[in-house]
Amino acid sequence: MGHPRKALRTTTVGAVSATLIAGSALGLAPTAQAADAVRFVDITGDGGTVLKANVITPAGADGTRRYPLLVLPTSWGLPQVEYLAQAQKLANSGYVVVSYNVRGFWQSGGEIEVAGPPDTADASKVIDWALANTPADEGHIGMAGVSYGAGISLLAAAKDKRIKAVASLSGWADLIDSIYSGRTQHVQAAALLDGASLVTGRQSAEIRQIFDNLYASNLSKEQEMIDWGKKRSAATYVDQLNQNGAAVMLANAWGDTVFAPNQYADFYEKLTGPKRLEFRPGDHATAELTGLFGLPNDVWTDTERWFDHYLKGADNGINREEPVRLKSRSAGGYEGYPDWKSVGATRKKIALSGTTTIHTNVDSGADGGIVFLSSILDQIAQVPPVASIPLLPRRWAAVWQSEKYTTAQQVRGTAKLHTTVTPTKESGTLVAYLYNVGPLGLGKLVSNAPYTFHGQTPGKPFGVDLELFSTAYDVPAGHRLALVVDTVDPLYIEHNPSGAQLTFSSPSNDPSYVSIPLREQ
Repeated sequence: MGHPRKALRTTTVGAVSATLIAGSALGLAPTAQAADAVRFVDITGDGGTVLKANVITPAGADGTRRYPLLVLPTSWGLPQVEYLAQAQKLANSGYVVVSYNVRGFWQSGGEIEVAGPPDTADASKVIDWALANTPADEGHIGMAGVSYGAGISLLAAAKDKRIKAVASLSGWADLIDSIYSGRTQHVQAAALLDGASLVTGRQSAEIRQIFDNLYASNLSKEQEMIDWGKKRSAATYVDQLNQNGAAVMLANAWGDTVFAPNQYADFYEKLTGPKRLEFRPGDHATAELTGLFGLPNDVWTDTERWFDHYLKGADNGINREEPVRLKSRSAGGYEGYPDWKSVGATRKKIALSGTTTIHTNVDSGADGGIVFLSSILDQIAQVPPVASIPLLPRRWAAVWQSEKYTTAQQVRGTAKLHTTVTPTKESGTLVAYLYNVGPLGLGKLVSNAPYTFHGQTPGKPFGVDLELFSTAYDVPAGHRLALVVDTVDPLYIEHNPSGAQLTFSSPSNDPSYVSIPLREQ
């Protein structure tokens, strides 16, 4: 009968390879011919695991000089040719580029470790191999990657002092805050990662158990999962990263449904060395996608500029630009800020007055959309998920609205919800949504976030503080902002017992509100 999964992996890697290589050959990467040909090699990783890799060196490299080294670990589920177009471009610019398939995926050996210690050790082994087998300069080493490769690059820079610069694109700094924010499982994102790894890789028993516990909402294993995730989060090792002094560039999309932007922004603030933070419209890895085919791409352009300055010493001005760079989802070009806290320089509160009770277990019609699809539509056509705010059933959705704004409101940063909740059951989930509401009552989603509680006393009120996912969105004059809260969203696993109710109130000594961050006019 053979091995159908292995056959599928082999067939798919061939198809993806052909597509990427064809893209370069057809002129999507017009300067690629200047670099030397691609060499496909085997590199011995941690514990003897064989890693499939490819190497491109600058044209004419004859061993008489050394070149900066860039190491590119692959994304989750993608083959080793993922970065071929960019690697050729970078090699043409004077870099030795080594891209490798991370362990557990495609033709590399081992099992999927989810950026565990073997993965960071592998990165160091790849550097060792490159220094021994290519004209790479040991004093000028950088790492970059998209998604999984981004997370591994950050972790490796915290562990290996030789890494002087990192570009972490659509990655994570806090794994738990990415897939379990608000103590709520991001089920569509988890299922996407799970499914991709089953098709393209070999899951370890540990990661299989983590997925199973996540889906089953196994609270007895919650702390174990959190500890597992913290070991795989660069935020845990930020002191080591700062001590090593690597220059760190972080780039992500506002609508990333796998690694939400909040955790990158928080991590950025903790970095003390050279750093840069970029946010653009899009979903997970969509902002970088065209660059993988050699097409012009802002993220990859800035990545090359970052390495040119911090590995080559090029005076290209990137170190003099304002380090926080944002692009609104709804209008305009890039905006620069000196730091993250300056993004939402002022705040306006929308009072959440009165007492409102909603029933659980039913999707009111307000939701965060579909993983990938919704944010891609927002990126390409500025069409986020929508809901008719007047028609939302108040039995299942609590709704508060601002007054009509007489001037445009430039929402920038992280909106924060503060409210008081009285449950009828000890556990529950609520999802908060911020909408831009037009004159006809149609709401366009600005942001959202889930919140889950356990162990509360039925009938006893408690306070809730929830950060919505960071964003940049322009609300036109004549529109309103609306906060909607319901209890069911296809993006998340909900924990509302059948028949439960949630009451939202605004005590006089602790009023409820949503705080909106606004760009300084």
